[in-house]
Amino acid sequence: MTQTDKIITRFAPSPSGELHLGHAYSARLNYDFAKEHGGQFILRIEDIDLGRCKKDYETLIFDDLKWLALKWETPVRRQSEHFDDYRQALKKLDDMGLLYPCFCTRKNIREEIEDSSRAPHLKPKLGPEGLIYPGICKDLSDDERAGKLAKGIPHAMRIDMDKALSLAEVPLYWTDLKKGAQKADPAILGDVVLARKDFPTSYHLSVVVDDHIQKISHVIRGEDLFYASHFHRLLQHLLKLDTPFYHHHELLKSKDGTRLAKRDMSVTIRSIRESGIRPEELDDLIKGYL
Repeated sequence: MTQTDKIITRFAPSPSGELHLGHAYSARLNYDFAKEHGGQFILRIEDIDLGRCKKDYETLIFDDLKWLALKWETPVRRQSEHFDDYRQALKKLDDMGLLYPCFCTRKNIREEIEDSSRAPHLKPKLGPEGLIYPGICKDLSDDERAGKLAKGIPHAMRIDMDKALSLAEVPLYWTDLKKGAQKADPAILGDVVLARKDFPTSYHLSVVVDDHIQKISHVIRGEDLFYASHFHRLLQHLLKLDTPFYHHHELLKSKDGTRLAKRDMSVTIRSIRESGIRPEELDDLIKGYL
């Protein structure tokens, strides 16, 4: 399924805040898996959101991972330095007729959903990650789209899921190391945004492009991204990219059951190492959050 039989894993944080204990858990799973199989561990910086990502956070990521005694290949791939790769992928999808501009704001979408009694075809549908975009801009006429574009109205580019699935034609499968073979069901996410007004890509697009370019054999990431893998399999098929194996590990959670987040300053790696805890003591600490 991949370009090479060599095991290559990656840890791909976004420098939009400090890493927490959950990141340490995921990074070490990737690192240990690669080393156990004589493979390669890669660090990638996912910094496509230029407004939220900061150089100081990137420096802190390096410091945290060095404290964890992890070593990675260089040079490190920064997504912000490779927008052309994502533009090319986006153009391929556009040339297939699979993209359409969406001029909706969150407020527009909320108002349309609230008024779905007036437009039954916009009745909200709930997917595993929340409400699915109801297709407000999907059926705009060519003239309506051209008029909005001419006015410079900000827009995102969404994939037309119905067209994409019809183009795929055959059932698609991917392998989760915990759950086995999975039949891809990307429709559960609806017409996903693949690019925004501020940058020519999204997490979904850039991650499948990067995993292909870097020849990632195994994607080891949190179970919160399990459903995203259904959609990533579709993108891989459409763009003729390799499909890695996946492992979606459990998330670390606070006592109230909420998963750890970057705002949880008490469990950042920096706060942990500054408290005097040694890296070898992390396993016991992690167990308290699993």
